[in-house]
Amino acid sequence: MSKSDPRDIDEDAILRGLSAEELDKLEYELQEMDPENAMLPAGFRQRDQTKKSPTGHFDRFALMDFLEKQAMEHKDREDLVPFTREKRGKSFVPKPGSGQISAEEQITLEPELEEALKNATDAEMCDIAAILGMYTLMSNKQYYDALNTTGKIANTEGINSVVKPDVYKIYPDEPPNDTDLEDTLRCIQKNDNRQTEVNLNNIPDIPIPTLKATFEAMKSNTHVLSLSIAGTRSNDPVAYAIAEMLQSNTTLQSLNIESNFITAQGMMAIVKALRENSTLTEIKIDNQRQKLGDSVEMEIATMLENNPSIIKIGYHFIQQGPRARAAMAITRNNDILRQQRVR
Repeated sequence: MSKSDPRDIDEDAILRGLSAEELDKLEYELQEMDPENAMLPAGFRQRDQTKKSPTGHFDRFALMDFLEKQAMEHKDREDLVPFTREKRGKSFVPKPGSGQISAEEQITLEPELEEALKNATDAEMCDIAAILGMYTLMSNKQYYDALNTTGKIANTEGINSVVKPDVYKIYPDEPPNDTDLEDTLRCIQKNDNRQTEVNLNNIPDIPIPTLKATFEAMKSNTHVLSLSIAGTRSNDPVAYAIAEMLQSNTTLQSLNIESNFITAQGMMAIVKALRENSTLTEIKIDNQRQKLGDSVEMEIATMLENNPSIIKIGYHFIQQGPRARAAMAITRNNDILRQQRVR
């Protein structure tokens, strides 16, 4: 029995024979969804899972009033066991003489040793405990100080200080970034040879047009070697400007765009632009507002495999496959650089 050729199937006749329910089911299966695109509304990221018709116009205030009324009318659940102040069980009463050590448990030492221990200070007792290995009677610092000294008492606080925590050093907060945005942008646009590093990290409320203008000026700049915009609330429009800059700039060696609001689409544009860049050696892209997704991680690993100039990347991979590929690519790139230095 010969099989029929799939090209001879009359699709129109099959569709005409389907019922309305079957057509709806076929249309539901053929819908194209993009669950990783956070910029799309929910209706384009997942299929409609309900056929219930709306009961009326949505009124948020009416819903809040209804919920509040329902909560006020709901009766509190009664306690299964009513609370009383009655104490149950027997109170603990220590036995007379329980705080004393019995004669069987007492240890008798030599008279000279008994006299020495009786007159020993807390500091001397702490050193003795450290020598005997009783590290639980003191802090770590006291224990190791006592072990590293010979002939003199290292402890100055005594055993009673074990309840005191170690004193931690208080470091002052990092001073705010005082970079002058207008002056920095002017230097980049004029290609000033004194401007070799641009640090805009953690400067609040930098206008997006200013950031885009900075990367627009970086296209033709030949002196800036390091550029960092971590924590500046940069978004996808800034990411697209970075991608265009990477395709034109031939001087920049280090780029830091960590801790921003760049989504998977913006990061994908940057990664693709790095294919055509052969001067950048270090890039940091971690800690964005949203996860980049599997497709971006695969693209990062492929870019590292095809771009031997990048020897450092700041990103924590979620998937094991791209993480292993990226680690191998970075190791290979560093080996290539080491061989070039030896030559």
